[in-house]
Amino acid sequence: MTFLSRISGPSRADAPRPRAGGSPFTRRRSRLMAALAAAAIALGLAVVPATAALAANILPNPGFESGLNGWTCASTARTVTTPVHGGTSALEATPAGSDYARCSQSVKVKPSSSYTLSAWVRGNYVFLGALGTGTTDVSTWGSPGAAWSQLTTSFTTGSATTSVTVYVNGWYGTGAYNADDLVLDGPDGGGTPPTPPATPAGLTVTGKTATSVSLSWSASSGATSYNMYQDGTKVGTPSGTTFTATGLASGTTYRFSVSASNTAGESARSAEVTATPSSTPVPPPVPGGLAVTGTSATSVSLSWSASSGATSYNVYQDGTKVGTPSGTTFTATGLTSGTTYRFSVSASNANGESARSAEVTATPGNQPPTSLPKRVLVGYLHASFANGSGYIRMSDVPDAWDVIDLAFGEPTSVTSGDIRFTRCPVAECPNVESEADFIAGIRAKQTAGKKVLISIGGQNGQVQLTTTAARDKFVSSVGAIIDKYGLDGLDIDFEGHSLSLNSGDTDFKNPTTPVVVNLISALRTLKAKYGSRFVLTMAPETFFVQLGYQFYGGGSSGADPRAGAYLPVIYAMRNDLTLLHVQDYNSGPITGLDNQYHTMGSSDFHIAMTDMLLAGFPVAGNTANVFPALRPDQVAIGLPAAVYAGNGFTSVAEVQKAFDCLAKGANCGPYRPRGVYPALRGLMTWSINWDKYNASEFSTNHRRYLNALP
Repeated sequence: MTFLSRISGPSRADAPRPRAGGSPFTRRRSRLMAALAAAAIALGLAVVPATAALAANILPNPGFESGLNGWTCASTARTVTTPVHGGTSALEATPAGSDYARCSQSVKVKPSSSYTLSAWVRGNYVFLGALGTGTTDVSTWGSPGAAWSQLTTSFTTGSATTSVTVYVNGWYGTGAYNADDLVLDGPDGGGTPPTPPATPAGLTVTGKTATSVSLSWSASSGATSYNMYQDGTKVGTPSGTTFTATGLASGTTYRFSVSASNTAGESARSAEVTATPSSTPVPPPVPGGLAVTGTSATSVSLSWSASSGATSYNVYQDGTKVGTPSGTTFTATGLTSGTTYRFSVSASNANGESARSAEVTATPGNQPPTSLPKRVLVGYLHASFANGSGYIRMSDVPDAWDVIDLAFGEPTSVTSGDIRFTRCPVAECPNVESEADFIAGIRAKQTAGKKVLISIGGQNGQVQLTTTAARDKFVSSVGAIIDKYGLDGLDIDFEGHSLSLNSGDTDFKNPTTPVVVNLISALRTLKAKYGSRFVLTMAPETFFVQLGYQFYGGGSSGADPRAGAYLPVIYAMRNDLTLLHVQDYNSGPITGLDNQYHTMGSSDFHIAMTDMLLAGFPVAGNTANVFPALRPDQVAIGLPAAVYAGNGFTSVAEVQKAFDCLAKGANCGPYRPRGVYPALRGLMTWSINWDKYNASEFSTNHRRYLNALP
């Protein structure tokens, strides 16, 4: 989940994603390469030599003779004078933790043109590929070891494609790799093109007078200014996301649209809105997004989106006003368990009250003890570090998030079991709030029906409970964190080498490996201590769960001992587990129940990976040893919030296509799930910070989508 948790800045592209496409021969070859890549995770393969590249080359600094100039690389990358394939320098990069140690650069190309990409490489596993081709992104890989070997792939650019990103990287946990003499052979596009910003969305009229109209819109990523058009004529260039058109005629209807600009140019204009200046006072618009965020035996918690210009809100219960909160949350109390209530909300200001929103219904007492809503958004909050995406105060976490995971609690040493949670220091997070304000922020979120958990592990927090002493220290230290901050529960985000299986540990239902057995015991103790309202979630990588369909680390000959190592923990805690949100990113190709390899970044990958959890699967292919299905309400899909938050970013449309397929049986692609799962719980993302950095694209779109589901 957190392969990129400590890497600053938006410089990461997607992980290697060989995809099927083109002719039947090309599709067969792509499937074969994906199969080989997944098998290599567990077994290791020899390199498949590629054909020689052609002579032309449009890549700047292709042999790293000018250092890393022109390349965007991981922090471990450097140039070396030996070994080299040609010239005097070559690239050397070492995957750190779960980082692939990628180097990439954007190159200007010509549309509808053919290109061949090649590189000379050394190392255990090396990947070469191209992203943003406009057709089918390509990648290839090899494991040449100490000998230089050439990788080659090719692609054709789309009709509107003017730049592509080429990359080379290793695979986590496999040591340093070298690359030299990269070649991109094809028509020269003439350099790296700048990119205009996206078209602004959400243009809305926020107020009117007899001679003016006020407007606002959502920020467009990369924009440095905006252009406001009135009846097709530019009337302003605001730097922010609001504008007031003045000097208008009362009673005349005007058309408005907005575009975004930067040094690369201007975006297309937004859809138009109309407004008629009037001296008649205008109340605020109807609030949107009304949702039930939690229930108890006698209460219902609600939240909604802010209404521009509102100074207060009116909450109606079964048609009767029961509250006038100034914010966008409210808890109705004194209700009867088992009775269904109807709620709506309106917005008010000095000009009057808006119409009421669409109603939602809720039944106190019908939620499970953890009181999560039917559909949840889970997000990780960078509470102990900044990571280039900016620090967010607890009180400023948007209401869209139902579960907030504090990242991270980490051990004093790998095997100590002593977990500490240290909040981000002022030097790294200048806007960090005081401890008292942080705790007050947690209480406010909990009052609004949110759950706040401590997440243990992450990329850097390797936790190995090798002894019962470490187990007991884990229980006491985690309990101390929960008690200090009054948290709702615990998220287990063990990565890297935290969990692995000893040789001969072949039965996930009866594990014998100490780090697994002690973790299960610790979780059971914590659950028993805090009772039925204790929220327990897990965020394993596909390597530790779905890869178990092919290989199980304790019994598969030659397999990585970590393969499938989360399965015994999930199985043991299945009756106490609130949510499992496997990280469907930072993943190699994984075999689905259709026995085909699926690669991250598409709806098909999420459908196949989630279906395995909801249908169950034989471990290591043994039909007599089946990992049983989880309840759909225990499962959420794990995703990166933006392209720079993790490898395998999936667009909003593709994510919702996957959810449609799983929850409704609609919009399915090549993979057909074994069932339809209407109770599928929701979505998880790394992270709340990266989502805000990306103009809240993830939470805005997916909150609206989840709220609209039955």
